[in-house]
Amino acid sequence: MNLLLITYSFPPAGGVGVLRALSLAKYLPENGVRVDVLTARNAPAVGRDLSLLQQIPGEVTVHRTWTLDLPFWLRKAVKKAVTGGKAKPAAVSGNGSGGGGNPLKQLIGNLLLPDPQVGWLPFALPAAERIIRERAIDAVVVTVPPFSSVRLVTRLRSIFPALPILVDFRDEWLTTTLDLVSFNSNSRARMVAHKAEAEAVRDATAVVLVTEAARRELQARYPGVAKQRFVCIPNGYDTPPPTAQSTQAEPIAPIEKVVLTYIGTVYGSTAPGTFVEAVLGLPGAVRSRLLVRFIGHIETPAYREQLLSLGDTIELKGFVPQAEALAAIHDTTYLLLITHDRINVAAKFYDYLGGGKPILGAVHPEGEVRRLLEETRAGRWASVDDAQAIRRMIVEAIEGSSSAVQPDYERIAAYHRRPLAARYVALLRELTGATSQTTGEPTSR
Repeated sequence: MNLLLITYSFPPAGGVGVLRALSLAKYLPENGVRVDVLTARNAPAVGRDLSLLQQIPGEVTVHRTWTLDLPFWLRKAVKKAVTGGKAKPAAVSGNGSGGGGNPLKQLIGNLLLPDPQVGWLPFALPAAERIIRERAIDAVVVTVPPFSSVRLVTRLRSIFPALPILVDFRDEWLTTTLDLVSFNSNSRARMVAHKAEAEAVRDATAVVLVTEAARRELQARYPGVAKQRFVCIPNGYDTPPPTAQSTQAEPIAPIEKVVLTYIGTVYGSTAPGTFVEAVLGLPGAVRSRLLVRFIGHIETPAYREQLLSLGDTIELKGFVPQAEALAAIHDTTYLLLITHDRINVAAKFYDYLGGGKPILGAVHPEGEVRRLLEETRAGRWASVDDAQAIRRMIVEAIEGSSSAVQPDYERIAAYHRRPLAARYVALLRELTGATSQTTGEPTSR
């Protein structure tokens, strides 16, 4: 089988946004799939991670095109102009203004919809058409975000009417991400987003989601689409699965400093305000034993100021390559999760699972992360909007032990990327069973 994987960001771009596409490129060839990757040569990223290039198998062909997207620093400046440099509210309102009443801010916010990466499409579409024809492609996977890439599904469908095309949503868009993360969530942005998503769902052969909550959300949003077209294949981790033996080799013992480590970007859906409030309210004797490390990009000055208010308790390390971030897991006592999102699960959650250290989660009380924490028994959780509950969780973790955390290692092993890639291959083979190479036209029987 010959697969074209379309992903805006790909190594050497760093950050968690590249890891799902990288894992598919890494593991699908083990299952008899030849992979071509189409990506943007100059995609903005929080940083470069050259070590990720070493994970791409030699038989994978990577095609890079240009994009008109702004450099990372300039895109952040535009976003700051639209939002006024303020942190987005943690709660999903459903009626974001994306620039308030300022006409200039509204104009800037509406120039690039659905998102600034829409400037890749004029380059990506002809490249994808050429690769499909020249490389005898049997199926296409378009992974998003950026959500503007969903438009490639509809445009490729018009050229290849019978070609299996999958749209792979790493995040649910309209219910949560549009408010929590997107640079613009006003009424026009919502209209454009809904139209683009609806057309992609209509034209996709299958819609792959990474959480069951997201699968249910889209299935309910498009009741006219057959339920079996919505499939959940979660994200995963790449390190050897933890076992009782491997975790016992690194016991958590009472020490002077308990290290609590957060890995990943700090942005709207991971706003740290209530966590900071919880730490500030800790008894002095407890707080003096705590060191909180944040590893990753911090989206807005407001979040940085909140974290820095913790003084000697906080350490901000910024973006580091994936290997260094994963190594930090072994040097921590607990791993910190913060999420206001009910539907999406940050990719770092799975790296946490693979790291084998207990998790302290400030999470949506009805969210998918809570469900997964309880399913895997990988840690404790408290409501992300309840500073007192978060404080109690931290105190119990510092003053107690990890004895209350008894992970289900069998369930955790199921989230390794290799078995998840095998599930992806099974879906691809099901969808390509009745199509020919190159054209995607039905085969004669």
